Amino acid sequence: MPSIFSKIVAGDIPSHKIAETDDFLAFLDVFPCAVGHTLVIPKKEIDYLFDLDDELYTGLMQFAKQIEPAISKAVPCKRVGVAVIGLEVPHAHVHLIPMNSMSDMNFNNKLKLSQEQLAETAARIKSFL
Repeated sequence: MPSIFSKIVAGDIPSHKIAETDDFLAFLDVFPCAVGHTLVIPKKEIDYLFDLDDELYTGLMQFAKQIEPAISKAVPCKRVGVAVIGLEVPHAHVHLIPMNSMSDMNFNNKLKLSQEQLAETAARIKSFL
């Protein structure tokens, strides 16, 4: 059964896309820890990050690295934190989260943002790519 991320890749579920290549996709988390919380995924559905082959793993991290400067310019923060949890969706993914303090990466405190707020944030991040 396809993961929710595979459905986003296929266009079956709408998302606030930040960037996309043939192999990778970056989009806003709809249940973010902080404004600008972005998910970076391989389009190929593989459950566990460390099951990615070396080329796909390296490509995913390089893609995430390309997205980070746009997030840090669009969302004022001290730095963009990186997290890999991997339990919530069975599809390898990396969280890029703007941080001003450690509490900004608290996955138990999710923000409730409107679709308009998410769209504005996505547009702001994309403007710096």
